Amino acid sequence: MKHPEPINNEIKLNPKKYIVSKTDPKGIIEYGNDYFVEISGYSEAELIGKPHSIVRHPDMPKVVFKMMWDRINEAKNIIAVVKNLAKDGSYYWVITEFEPKIDPITNKIISHTAFRKAAPQKAVNTMAPIYEKLLIIEKEGGMEASEKYLRGFFEEKRISYDDFIDELIGNKGLFKIFFTAMKKIFS
Repeated sequence: MKHPEPINNEIKLNPKKYIVSKTDPKGIIEYGNDYFVEISGYSEAELIGKPHSIVRHPDMPKVVFKMMWDRINEAKNIIAVVKNLAKDGSYYWVITEFEPKIDPITNKIISHTAFRKAAPQKAVNTMAPIYEKLLIIEKEGGMEASEKYLRGFFEEKRISYDDFIDELIGNKGLFKIFFTAMKKIFS
């Protein structure tokens, strides 16, 4: 699967709309709502059956996805600020939260649903330079080095990743209400 060449064109998301996608436990897309199809630029047929990494922007450090997958594979929630890549090479920033679906008999994860909303500019302005630094570290020292840097970054600030993101996006307010409502709708 060849990714499009990124271009410097931001797609501004409608703050009143949301993106929803569902994947199997390995990240293969099983469902995408109409807004996901519209914003990504892919047809529904092009998305279904493909790895969710089809929208991964090269400006995103691998360590961020490692951290997300480590958490969601343990059925733990994580909220992240993510820069995604559309089919035409444009990009869009989202706040994403995950909801695992657990098989009640085997107690294993059978799917992940991701809920995404437009990222506040403050979150983008804060995370973009952090991601740039992580990419440089990954290029020179690998993902392990960027993971150590990220851990040190939060230790120095005396804050957890989750609390940092919550403060950044104001998760105590509208985003929390949004993600809670989306989980109820799609449960």
